Amino acid sequence: MQPGTGFWSVLGSVIASLFGVQSHKNYERDFTKGTFISFAVIGVVLVVTFVVLLFMFVKWYSGH
Repeated sequence: MQPGTGFWSVLGSVIASLFGVQSHKNYERDFTKGTFISFAVIGVVLVVTFVVLLFMFVKWYSGH
């Protein structure tokens, strides 16, 4: 990974993209310096985590 595309930078970019609030400057940085695999892996992990947490919340809430 090149400078500016460390774990926290990629995580922040993926989260911003999931909410649709990614800035154009960060978008350009991600596509020029980042690697697809780092964004894909973190994106998949975040989406799976979100779905599992949502499922757990609904299961917990329906039990009350």
